[in-house]
Amino acid sequence: MTTEPGDAGPSRKPFGTRLPAYLVHFFTASGGALAFLSLFAAIDGHFAVAFAWLGVALIVDGVDGTIARALHVRDRVPNISGDVLDLVIDFTTYVFVPAGILVFCNIWPKPLAMGWGIIIIVSAALYFADLRMKTPDNWFAGFPAVWNVVVFYLVVYEPSAWVASVIIAAAAIGQAMPLVFVHPFRVQQFKPLTLGMCVVWAIAAFACIAEGLKPDPVTNVVLLACAAYFCGLGLLRRIPKPKAG
Repeated sequence: MTTEPGDAGPSRKPFGTRLPAYLVHFFTASGGALAFLSLFAAIDGHFAVAFAWLGVALIVDGVDGTIARALHVRDRVPNISGDVLDLVIDFTTYVFVPAGILVFCNIWPKPLAMGWGIIIIVSAALYFADLRMKTPDNWFAGFPAVWNVVVFYLVVYEPSAWVASVIIAAAAIGQAMPLVFVHPFRVQQFKPLTLGMCVVWAIAAFACIAEGLKPDPVTNVVLLACAAYFCGLGLLRRIPKPKAG
């Protein structure tokens, strides 16, 4: 049933009560602005700056959910879906802009790079729409479409075109494979260690950015060790027992 403009809807809470929720939603939405800045930095060939903006967006995405739950945003402003907003921003920062960066980083000729970008965008869109994206214990089912991280590593380590193609194809197919990857903030198993590794990775990634995407030996080891940790952790997952009854 539709509601006419004159119909009485649910009573709204006082503006002072709603304001913190609006601020949290604006904070989440700022990730889209950061992605916009990242894309234009990449177009200009400033890839370190592009990844710096995406890095800030990743931090926003990492903390906005915790803030929203602490402030009971859903109760304060029930007409705005934080889940939908988060999904839109995540697709922009994790998928769309990284696919764009891939076109400008000169790993492949531009037409081929655009083809791989299209594969990333289409496959990730289907992954984002899959209601089975997370397992009951909050692991990601399949490669979790963190294309911002994949493209970051490709730009930093500059593999040959065919190696980069294999990596992109494997990750795209991996989104539909029976694999699991950790959600750092939701998975309880290994959570303290995983959160610590997130911090270590973020420090190493920003150090790499500060070094013009040419990491020093220590940063290089840390980046590779963190990648191995997050890719391999799913092998140690304890599958929860089915609930009785």
